[in-house]
Amino acid sequence: MMFATIYLPNFYLQAATRHQPELKPVALIEEHERKPVIIQLNEAAENAGIRKGMTPSQALARSLQVVIKVRALMQEKSIQEILLHYAFTLSPFVEDTAPGVCIVQFTDCRNLSEKVGRLIEQLAECEIHAQAAVAPTSDSSFLAAHLARPVLQIENAKEFLAPLPIETLAMPAT
Repeated sequence: MMFATIYLPNFYLQAATRHQPELKPVALIEEHERKPVIIQLNEAAENAGIRKGMTPSQALARSLQVVIKVRALMQEKSIQEILLHYAFTLSPFVEDTAPGVCIVQFTDCRNLSEKVGRLIEQLAECEIHAQAAVAPTSDSSFLAAHLARPVLQIENAKEFLAPLPIETLAMPAT
């Protein structure tokens, strides 16, 4: 038995900017907070000195070009449904793990990297950036998915996990 984790990095940001790839730099806030702060940002925003936890005014002080977006709940729901739709094409055993994350259990372990790679390509055609990992346990596939570029297959979880820094284990789900 093997598992694959399909992971959509910066899920909330991807949902808010899915059909606007030309936006750079972009930072995302949770609109319903008492004091909105940046919860996700793209690489261009990071390179401009913007960080998670900053207020929109602090971000704008770093770069007047930054576009501040709010979470797009309907688009998040839509992307999650697309993710699950494609995951179910791989196996009937799919767990809707977290926003932008699902885990697929395989009983037929032939050509898994190829199958998962095709799923990543299908998501890319839908303007959804994804990465995935295949491993003998769901936990190791989850950790490996964060490091995949775009697909990583792990045969021995202990050998893969041993050299990783402890901070890797504290990764957020989205």
